[in-house]
Amino acid sequence: MVFKRRTQQSYPRRLIQVFYPRGGWTRATSYILHRLRRLPDTPQRICIGIAAGTFVSFLPLWGFHFLLAALFAWLFRGNILAALLGTFFGNPITFPIIAVSSLELGSWLMGTLDSMKFVEVMTATGNATSELTSNIWGWLIGEKVYWGRLNHFFWRVFLPFMLGGTILGIPTAIAMYYVCLPLVNAYQRRRQTKLRGRFEAARALQRERDMREIK
Repeated sequence: MVFKRRTQQSYPRRLIQVFYPRGGWTRATSYILHRLRRLPDTPQRICIGIAAGTFVSFLPLWGFHFLLAALFAWLFRGNILAALLGTFFGNPITFPIIAVSSLELGSWLMGTLDSMKFVEVMTATGNATSELTSNIWGWLIGEKVYWGRLNHFFWRVFLPFMLGGTILGIPTAIAMYYVCLPLVNAYQRRRQTKLRGRFEAARALQRERDMREIK
């Protein structure tokens, strides 16, 4: 295959690159920012898309972040590709902070005194996913299903996470919009100036060639 690796990576190596991409997070972040700045759209639409992706990364709807980011960008007339790139605000480095902060806030608002730790959240999520898969299979073959782990996950993780994530995600998304707007504006102006300079240089060179041919 044309795009297949010559040497397949081991599973431990793939796992390491999830948390520390090849070239480091600085290079990965620079690439994402570079792609955002070069999007062919207005700075306002690009930044609305970034804000939409940022907001979605605070929600415990894993597996649907791209779809939701695109939906919010479409609703608010933002750039959809920028929204997809904006979801990388929730990466393996920031996700534990997002999860703990959202759970703490959501649990406090719901009156739950004993909020869960990050490791417990991951365990509860895994247990709920496993139970859901087992229940679907059990329903298909007619076996009895159990909803204890899913019920625990919904009340202890999903609901407080959703509440806290929504409250924290909105101001963070607004802040991202106003932080990114002048940066994208400046980059596009600088790029347009460079392109204009290249165009003028090409025209001047062509005029010089035409004058030589006339002589």
